[in-house]
Amino acid sequence: MSKPVVTSINPATGDVLQTFTPHGSANVDAAIERADDRFQTWRLSSFTERSRLMHKAADILDARKDAFARTMTMEMGKPLREAVAEVEKCALVCRHYADHAEAYLKDETIQTEAKRSYVRNLPIGPVLAVMPWNYPFWQVFRFAAPTLMAGNVGLLKHASNVWGSALNIEKVFREAGFPEGCFQTLLIGSKAIEGVIRDSRVKAVTLTGSGPAGRSVASIAGEELKPSLLELGGSDAFIVMPSADIAKAVDTAVKSRNKNNGQSCIAAKRFFVHADIYDAFTRDFVKQVEALRVGDPMLDTTDIGPLATKSIRDDLASQVEATLKGGAQLISKPADVDDKGWWFAPQVLSEAPRGTPGSDEEMFGPAANLWRVDSLPEAILKANHSDFGLGSALFTQDEAEIEEAVRDLQAGSTFVNALVASDPRLPFGGVKQSGYGRELAADGIKAFVNRKTVSVS
Repeated sequence: MSKPVVTSINPATGDVLQTFTPHGSANVDAAIERADDRFQTWRLSSFTERSRLMHKAADILDARKDAFARTMTMEMGKPLREAVAEVEKCALVCRHYADHAEAYLKDETIQTEAKRSYVRNLPIGPVLAVMPWNYPFWQVFRFAAPTLMAGNVGLLKHASNVWGSALNIEKVFREAGFPEGCFQTLLIGSKAIEGVIRDSRVKAVTLTGSGPAGRSVASIAGEELKPSLLELGGSDAFIVMPSADIAKAVDTAVKSRNKNNGQSCIAAKRFFVHADIYDAFTRDFVKQVEALRVGDPMLDTTDIGPLATKSIRDDLASQVEATLKGGAQLISKPADVDDKGWWFAPQVLSEAPRGTPGSDEEMFGPAANLWRVDSLPEAILKANHSDFGLGSALFTQDEAEIEEAVRDLQAGSTFVNALVASDPRLPFGGVKQSGYGRELAADGIKAFVNRKTVSVS
């Protein structure tokens, strides 16, 4: 009987890239055992040693960024220059935690009647990361860098269409000199995740992905009384008010909606523009969207590559069709695209009614939805209609409007006069159906530690 295989498909052509043999239960058990064994010594390693190895990982990322980027682009279709920038950002997060982990985790003194009392942040053990395909390197490294620097060890279950990238990430840590078992890739499907979470040797789980996947993982982790962190979908609001720099707002809006072929949780997806500037904004926005170059993601001249899989392309096309049938207007002229591969031309819709996908669902691809609003409170009300609450953006020069948006927008972040972005120095996460917990900065490295209270009398 032949072993099952997982096939990697180039989304630009539909051609087979590579086949992989998934890990069986014995392989998975052995990997977890290695992780558990390694944790017993890795937790005792010094910050100096961890930092040295993490800096080495960053150096490897910089040295081999072009090769890693090419694998990403071939596996999931993002423009090659964006893939290179992604690897560079991974080196940045490695260096950030290499330089700041010790300070983030230092003992926190608390004055009590005792002779000494403080909180010490201690590692907890192997942590499972369930990661998506859209940022094959970044999503993993923003987990791995703080996890390893905290003294934990990592197990990666990556999306099956980017297993080449998953194995490349494991190689980075191995070649950097991290001891065996510190970071391992599990080539497993979604059905095997439950068994890993329930394994007593695995102490926590983090997931970046869809709402259904997040609910499943959170439920299993809850039954096992294990900590979990979820970064789920987003349908970010992008609000533009009359005092805004319109040219900057348009440029930022086009970039935010269409970066990574529109497949980003924190991409701006719903645009609420004040009536006084709506026509001017919309004219320039549509013009720039129509000018985006769709084509071979390996070329520097390409702005938009294919979507990652056929099902993702088909789902987005169905959402757009349902939104138009529900009463929205298509106000851009989509470019012609190749029939071979999973292509979807960028397009702009306006005034999608409640109850349509453009209003109520996350659209994971280069389709923008615009609405005309008469005030900031109206924009905020419509923005908060979404079940999601990951990021939000506001363009204005009015300080009162800034304060109102920061106070009232239901989102994990609000970026003013800039696109929403993750930054190793800032906490990252969402509210509502966008998940819970925070990654990055001090919050990220403290997500999976035992904050032990110590009192010495």
